[in-house]
Amino acid sequence: MTREPTQTPDDPVEYPAGTAPPMLPGGYQWLRTGARALAKMLEAIDQAQTSIRLEMYTIQPGQLGEKFRDALIAAAQRGVQVRVLMDGVGSMHLSHEFWQPLTAAGGEYRFFNLPGRIRFGLRDHRKLMVCDDHLAFVGGVNIGPEYLGDGVTSGWRDLAVQFQGALARALGGAFDEMFAHAKFKHPSFAWLRHAIRQRRLIVGHSTVLLIAPGWRHNPMIRLLARDFQHAESIRIMAAYFLPTGRVLHALRRAARRGAKVQLILAGISDVPHMRMAARSLYHRLLKSGVEIYEYQPQILHAKMIIVDENIVYAGSANFDVRSLHLNYELLLRVEHQRLAHEAGEIFTADLAHCHRVEIDAWLKTRHWWRRWLDNCAYFLAARIDPFLSSFSWRR
Repeated sequence: MTREPTQTPDDPVEYPAGTAPPMLPGGYQWLRTGARALAKMLEAIDQAQTSIRLEMYTIQPGQLGEKFRDALIAAAQRGVQVRVLMDGVGSMHLSHEFWQPLTAAGGEYRFFNLPGRIRFGLRDHRKLMVCDDHLAFVGGVNIGPEYLGDGVTSGWRDLAVQFQGALARALGGAFDEMFAHAKFKHPSFAWLRHAIRQRRLIVGHSTVLLIAPGWRHNPMIRLLARDFQHAESIRIMAAYFLPTGRVLHALRRAARRGAKVQLILAGISDVPHMRMAARSLYHRLLKSGVEIYEYQPQILHAKMIIVDENIVYAGSANFDVRSLHLNYELLLRVEHQRLAHEAGEIFTADLAHCHRVEIDAWLKTRHWWRRWLDNCAYFLAARIDPFLSSFSWRR
């Protein structure tokens, strides 16, 4: 493992340290750390003139949460329409009293899938903010203190992307649908049903993937399998790696035919059994020629896929069963050479903080009891969790 302590993910190779890269055509810009993403979101709230739509899986109480709330209150007081949507489980520690000053100022808030019952599955896992129907932010960053850092010396490793124009307007409409949908009571085993809210929107060279609970016709799986089919290089950064059989087969087949397939996965995870479940797949992937790297300095929470040199996926969706079949997720697929080039720079910089998993060394450490534990974790995450998540528990 090699380290470059003077370079953090927020410092692109071709720009001086501490400066941000210029906005790309189409208004795209990578926000290379959680700290930078949160700072830019607060800045956008302060500058908003007509509307703010904020959708988060987790908003934590505390200094950072209060800073966002106070910025939203100030926006509402100057006449901006403010609406906030949070997941009922991800933001369960927030009280209604926390938001009373916002409603007093004319803003609105809702908890998704909370009234009267709690489901541990079927969550709103999206992270989105749209200001003035013109500027939008998507990524993996929640509003919590663990995201305040560079992902190397402190804080979780995460990132986001901001953009402007028609794509932001389309995401504003997607927010409005979820805001209206917040109190919908999902039937049991909803993930086995046809997901009517699962679809894709095409805006210019970008595709918005709106993923909803459901087992069939998942747009993310279909697009990934198509993009992987003839790709010459595939680079994936994933906090939780538990792909479907179709996607796993597509990755292995791409590596066997000579494509360069690289995975950056969690060396440290906030969900340890998901790391174990992912490790149950390492042997098959390594035998196929896939390169696996485990991120070492901090907890990995980023989600990014780069296909060849012109396609990028970014958003809230992980590479696991929950994101693919149980949660409401938001993922962007963007065909943009310069955006993909900068994504490649981020990926390469993070490789310097990874340990590469070599097949010979890996097999020497895989005692029978380790394999058994990893396989149990896989069964729990891929089979038991979707089943249990379909039930409701009364509060």
